[in-house]
Amino acid sequence: MKRFFPLLLLLFPLVISAQIVGEVTGTVIDETGTPILGASVLLEGTTLGAQTDFDGNYRISNVPPKSYNLVVSYLGFKTQTVFNVVVKSKGTPAYNFTLEEASQQLDEVVVSNANKISRPRETPLSTQTLSAVEIATYPGSNNDVVQVAQTLPGVSPSIGGFRNDLIIRGGAPNETVYYLDGMEVPNINHFSTQGSAGGPVGLINVSFIDNVTLSTSAFGAQYDNPLSGVLQFSQRNGNARNFNGNFRISASEAALTLEGPLFKGANEESKTTILASVRRSYLQFLFETIGLPFRPNYWDYQYKVSHEIDAYNTINFLGLGSIDDFSVETPDDFDAEQQAQLEQAPFIDQRTNAIGLTWKKRFKDGSGFMQTTISNNTLVNEFTRFEDPENESGVFFNNDARESESKLRYQITKFLGNWKLSAGGNVQRSDYKNNTVDLIDNITFDTEIDFMKYGLFANLTRSYLDNSLDVSLGFRMDDDSFTDQDNLLSTFSPRFSLSYEFLENWRLNGSVGRYFKIPPYTILGFRSNENVLVNQDAAYTQSDHYVLGLQHYPSPSSSISLEGFYKRYNDYPVSVLDGVSLANKGGGFEVLGSEDVATVGRGRSYGLEFQFQQKLNNNFYGIFAYTFFYSEFTGFDDSVFLPSVWDSRHLVSFTGGYKLKKNWEVSARYRFAGNTPFVPTDLDATLQNYPEVVLDYSRLGEEKLDIFSQLDLRIDKKWNLKKLSLDVFIEVQNILAQQTPQPTQYGLNRNEMGGIVTPRSLAAIPEADGQIIPSIGVVVDF
Repeated sequence: MKRFFPLLLLLFPLVISAQIVGEVTGTVIDETGTPILGASVLLEGTTLGAQTDFDGNYRISNVPPKSYNLVVSYLGFKTQTVFNVVVKSKGTPAYNFTLEEASQQLDEVVVSNANKISRPRETPLSTQTLSAVEIATYPGSNNDVVQVAQTLPGVSPSIGGFRNDLIIRGGAPNETVYYLDGMEVPNINHFSTQGSAGGPVGLINVSFIDNVTLSTSAFGAQYDNPLSGVLQFSQRNGNARNFNGNFRISASEAALTLEGPLFKGANEESKTTILASVRRSYLQFLFETIGLPFRPNYWDYQYKVSHEIDAYNTINFLGLGSIDDFSVETPDDFDAEQQAQLEQAPFIDQRTNAIGLTWKKRFKDGSGFMQTTISNNTLVNEFTRFEDPENESGVFFNNDARESESKLRYQITKFLGNWKLSAGGNVQRSDYKNNTVDLIDNITFDTEIDFMKYGLFANLTRSYLDNSLDVSLGFRMDDDSFTDQDNLLSTFSPRFSLSYEFLENWRLNGSVGRYFKIPPYTILGFRSNENVLVNQDAAYTQSDHYVLGLQHYPSPSSSISLEGFYKRYNDYPVSVLDGVSLANKGGGFEVLGSEDVATVGRGRSYGLEFQFQQKLNNNFYGIFAYTFFYSEFTGFDDSVFLPSVWDSRHLVSFTGGYKLKKNWEVSARYRFAGNTPFVPTDLDATLQNYPEVVLDYSRLGEEKLDIFSQLDLRIDKKWNLKKLSLDVFIEVQNILAQQTPQPTQYGLNRNEMGGIVTPRSLAAIPEADGQIIPSIGVVVDF
């Protein structure tokens, strides 16, 4: 016995580990929302599985913690797979399925051709969906959902690479709309650019996410205001059985998420669940430690309460908000670059809040469902620039604004034989206030506008030829009570798409659509010094999309696609002051559109996009994309197209990972953008108005940035214990130490002690070398 005792000590941890298991739960329904009884749910490559009960619920117990593919099948329905399911001892979310009927009445389950990566019939191309697992392990993203979306095909990195602007196929950052469980959320970033949506840090908590879908064309008719993209966040429900949560700490923030049942009583599961989180930034402490002049400080909160009234009615109460404060502090030692950043930095005090209530009703006859959403979102933004930022004195620009939207959205979906009909409408009240002082451009105004916006839509979808041909036809119309130029008929926007499987696992996809966007409130509410709403005659911006694509499925877990796209813009806002399209603005810390504009601009963006996607197979997953495109816009002369500041011509992105034994995982992300035009600095005007930096838009396109190239690496290790699971990850951003391209920065010419050299002049700030940025993070599920 003494001889074997040391061996037992070595084997004891393995024995303990073998006793630690997890479980996989979820629900299986059909397209109408009806639960499916008796569906088979199997962890691929194992004998572990279960069948759904009367309510469509399933539970697979005693599952060894690791990664799996989860397969669901049922007679007469297409088999469906969720790839890369990570089973943990604690914190494994529910995995829910919505199955589509097979093309004909079959006497066996459809497995071979249906068990592949799929897209909605209404939007068969230009659409990507990522699961929560894929988002949580994305290298270089620091668990930021919006940064993950930046890596998807056709999305350009922001200038400097540090912002969350979604620049899609050459469109401007404000051309994308965002929806959270069907509720529109205008601001999804901390320190967001008013009039646009980008910012340095996303405020969506990855712990809430079930999946994220980005559409870069062929947008559903239910969405108003998209010109280049629709980003949809689908949230999961809280745990209906037990209270649990997770704590995440990383290089920039700490987050606590809690969930569980409410009013459970003696029942095994509660009909009411809650999911809530709070996050806190500590970048301000990190920046102080390393001597940087910036002090970004933010909080955010998110919650979802779900209640099942009965088998046919469910309500969800949603909320999302942030508290942001951006200030500066003088560094101890003089540095020319930091001094210029300090002098030119804005002060941002921002509050956002979005709250909504959704009611989903499933019809008892199984013919469909309807969803009603009532919501309100508010942005309070004070944006200030000082002549003396160190002492916060000498205000030369101040934007003190509040914008609020109250919305009612309704959508009904009916299945009428072989037809699927979706229709509905929205009503919105908009309230905007702004007090602006702009001493550089000699503009001062105090404005308030209050108006109604409304729209309606319908969409019909049907499959033919044993589901080998999908056809979708729809339209939407929008109008408001404020602008003078447009009405429901002038904004009539038809869209048509089809998808045809001409050979097994080969599909031809195409779509044509027209889309409209109302100008942002910063434009509509702008007043001249004579107190005139000079932009009340602004027209809705129009964008026409034409997309044709070929898609091939080499295997059930992989796909290859090639798409050609053409976007054409009309009535784009053009700055009267600068004579340039507003498509070239909005990608920095600024207020977009608070100026006199004329909606006379045109634009076009066109190109080719290749993509290969491999879902988890043989422990590997990845997505590679290459986009070649042109992006051009006009000013007041609508016959002269100039390259936009997003016209990098070439985009390359790759993200992939490999699952190693013992719950180790290695992943990498690579991004590349070609030489991109930028707007040079007007040195004379900048020196005269310093610290305001004045750009010379007449020289747009004369100079280009160097290429953007960045490789990020991440290593994860997971431990599963009886009462908690632990994920420790190490990220290294820009591991090749590539220099991030930026326009030349200028500051006042100073001596070695920091004193201003007289007579005053500007000096170019030397470009910093590329930096490798390592970080470590920990996620604890309990």
